[in-house]
Amino acid sequence: MKYCDRSAPRDWVDNAVRLIDADAQRSADTHLLRYPLPVEWNIQLYLKDESTHITGSLKHRLARSLFLYAICNGWVTEGTTVVEASSGSTAVSEAYFAKLLGLEFVAVMPASTSPQKVALIEAQGGRCHFVQRPPDMYTEAARLAAECGGHYMDQFTHAERATDWRGNNNIAESIFEQMTLETHPVPEWIVAGAGTGGTSATIGRYIRYRRHATKLAVVDPENSAFYGGYETGDAGYRTGMPSRIEGIGRPRVEPSFVGQVVDRMIEVPDVASIAAMRHASRLLGRRVGGSTGTNLWGVFHLISEMLAAGRSGSVVTLLCDGGDRYAGTYFDDEWVAAQGMSLAEPTAVLDEFHATGIWNG
Repeated sequence: MKYCDRSAPRDWVDNAVRLIDADAQRSADTHLLRYPLPVEWNIQLYLKDESTHITGSLKHRLARSLFLYAICNGWVTEGTTVVEASSGSTAVSEAYFAKLLGLEFVAVMPASTSPQKVALIEAQGGRCHFVQRPPDMYTEAARLAAECGGHYMDQFTHAERATDWRGNNNIAESIFEQMTLETHPVPEWIVAGAGTGGTSATIGRYIRYRRHATKLAVVDPENSAFYGGYETGDAGYRTGMPSRIEGIGRPRVEPSFVGQVVDRMIEVPDVASIAAMRHASRLLGRRVGGSTGTNLWGVFHLISEMLAAGRSGSVVTLLCDGGDRYAGTYFDDEWVAAQGMSLAEPTAVLDEFHATGIWNG
């Protein structure tokens, strides 16, 4: 008789899952905020405030799911070095979970990444590895992981499959549970951006699984490939250009983007994202990030359609992260001017919409 036994003691794995579950247990669910719209519109707008996660963004959910997925697949175990291609919030959140588990974490990122982002990753115990060309991040992350016998987390491939889209307190289930007692408990629209595509895939699948009438809209910033890929049906669509709106937009259609569960896509100019972000920050009395501005620009367009059609209802979108991370960019007038942008026109569109419900964006 012959057999091959590759089993290993599961004590570390059991404890790692316990630590991640305990971290979630210590955390309350994120808030669903009401956004101020005129009462007479009879349309309610809600923002799912993901900035309240301990690492400050929506990516905390993704990082938790990716670690659980990798651990339960046997890819990450005691002493594994975790490598990721990310210069943003995903790297911050993954560094947090790696530190929680006593693992080394390396974030592969462009050399042009801001010192502020590098500092956030390093504050969570991560190490940053730089490449000169942004497209090289993927191959360099895979090379580093292979070189040290570690694991390349690869958020862009695994995001849509790491999260249990049927429930288990994913973001979609949380939204619908929190909406239960509202005037219009089933939203007409949920609006999200796409970075990996994992969040929109989870929401779109959950809507269908629970047979809700809600429609999903995905907003996409300048230079991103998701809109072009959706419009043409080409999963290999590329722009080869990075997005200026951090956290969303990609130069290629990522493997985790599932366009079949998206009902509509809306392209949003960067200047509109920044104007909407600043506008919302004034109304809410707190700073929100650029991707939240992208979401809201799309939301206001959809609400204007509802008003024009005489429909009441609710709309939900995501407050992806706080705006303090962008004090030196999106909230800096000199930075905006250096990008060749003027906020005057989109700000006028926003002012008119909030005053009249008419959308000329």
